[in-house]
Amino acid sequence: MAQRTIEIVVGLFMVAGLAALLVLALQVSGLSPKAAESTYTLYANFNDTGGLTPRGKISMAGVTVGTIESISLDKETFQARVKMSIQSEVDNIPADSSAVIRTSGLLGEQYIDISIGGDMESLQEGDTFYSTQSAMNLERLISNFASGK
Repeated sequence: MAQRTIEIVVGLFMVAGLAALLVLALQVSGLSPKAAESTYTLYANFNDTGGLTPRGKISMAGVTVGTIESISLDKETFQARVKMSIQSEVDNIPADSSAVIRTSGLLGEQYIDISIGGDMESLQEGDTFYSTQSAMNLERLISNFASGK
């Protein structure tokens, strides 16, 4: 009887450990179930998106205010078009604000930082950022430094 009790306790411990591992894996991958929040869509065009990926973060003053929905190629301008989903609480982004691709840390992931402008008008659903700054290409920078350009 004691042997059976130990086996049941070990089995429950293993199931709890696997469940905890599954929850951790979902949170790390960004696929964790979240309550659907109200958002609106903005766009930005970049010459080079670097390492941006869908589900990447969008921040203002260090606070996450949205996520990257998708990245596609605009066939007319040959620029990358980034579709962003912004939380509806942040509904007063000035129209002359700029979207800048930044890197968290030296070799960390890239995200979009919204630099606030001073215009009295705000960006609305479907608007595009007029001013953008593409990702810094580290390989090109090192190549230019090595060749003396």
